[in-house]
Amino acid sequence: MPSDNPPVLLTTPRLNLALLPPDAAARVLAYHETNHEHLGPVSPARPDNFFTVTWWRSRLAQDAEDWRRGLALRLFMLPRESPLSSAPVLGSVSLTDFRRGPLQSCEMGFGLDHRSQGQGLMSEAVRAVCDYAFGTLGLHRIQANHLPENHRSAAVLRRVGFTVEGLARELVLIEGRWRDHVLTALLAPRPPAG
Repeated sequence: MPSDNPPVLLTTPRLNLALLPPDAAARVLAYHETNHEHLGPVSPARPDNFFTVTWWRSRLAQDAEDWRRGLALRLFMLPRESPLSSAPVLGSVSLTDFRRGPLQSCEMGFGLDHRSQGQGLMSEAVRAVCDYAFGTLGLHRIQANHLPENHRSAAVLRRVGFTVEGLARELVLIEGRWRDHVLTALLAPRPPAG
């Protein structure tokens, strides 16, 4: 699976959102290295070898397998004006923990390069992924959680239409402390009546 022909590719006015192959590991690693201080305070503990090309090659191979098995979809945000095979990674949007049957739901997570904030790129990407989840994937509900003090993520979710449903106490272990998270969800649009 070469970088220029991903199995999933969503396009928005400014972005390509792609399921990247293992040969993109160095680009994904560069994104995480550049944003270590920015994303660290809102992320669970990382494995010791997280900041290595080897780890990311393995992770991207697992992402492809998770997609093939219908478990998850992890897309990376790339600037649309750059070739897919060399575009820098600007961020990511992930749909994980697919639950089928009567639930038809998943969890969403996202992150953005600190240098790309304030341009509406995250809202653009999240909106496109939600449309894909409700359309092509046939999901009914997307859940997304954020730290109470993470106002930027809260604003993205609000702009896209997510509704706050509550607060989960001590939900995620981050930097050695169990942290509360605001629970939000977005439901698939209902077809017009009649």
